[in-house]
Amino acid sequence: MVLQAQLQDPVMSVEDFDEWTLLPENEDKLLEWIAGEVYEVPSNPFASYIAMRILRPLGNFVDENKLGYVTGEQGGYMVSGERYAPDVAYISFARQPELALSGYNPNPPDFAVEVDFPSTLASARKLRSKIAAYMAAGTLLWVVYPENKDVEVYTPGQPMKRVGLNGVLDGGAVLPGFTLPVKVIFGE
Repeated sequence: MVLQAQLQDPVMSVEDFDEWTLLPENEDKLLEWIAGEVYEVPSNPFASYIAMRILRPLGNFVDENKLGYVTGEQGGYMVSGERYAPDVAYISFARQPELALSGYNPNPPDFAVEVDFPSTLASARKLRSKIAAYMAAGTLLWVVYPENKDVEVYTPGQPMKRVGLNGVLDGGAVLPGFTLPVKVIFGE
C-alpha cells in the first residue's frame, strides 16, 4: 500500500522518511522507502510462514557456526540509500558486531529473502527496484514465489538463477556450507 497520498509532500526524502517513521502514529507500522515512495508492508500470515521455513534453518546454521545475526520481517535495513524490511536477512559479525537497537540497521544485509505473495504487477515493480538496490549493495538475494514454488537467486555480478521445487539452494560465498532444499520452504 503506497502511503504517498497521506503525506504533505508527494515526494519524500529518505531523511524525512526516517523522521516520519519515528512519529508515534507510525511506530507500529512496517514501512519501506522504495525509489522515493513509502509503502506500508501489509500483514500476510502465509508469506510470514514461508519466510519462517527459511529463517529457522538459516538461524540454526548461523548460530551453530557463530556467524552473525538473522532477522525476520520486523528487521529493517538501509540498502543503497533506501529502507527495506526483508522477510529474512542475515548480517555477519565481521561486517557488524552489534545490531542497531532501533530504526533501520545502518548496513545492508549480507543475505536477504523477499517472499512475493501474492504476486502482482505492483509487487513486481517494487521487486525490480529492490533487486537492483540489493545487487548494488552486494547482498545475496533469494526471491521466493510461493505460487510457482520456485526461488530466484540473485548473486551480485552473476546472472539470476531460478531454482525449482526439486532444487537445492545454497548460501554461496556469503554462507558457505548452508544449503536448503526448495521443498523444505514449501513444506513438501
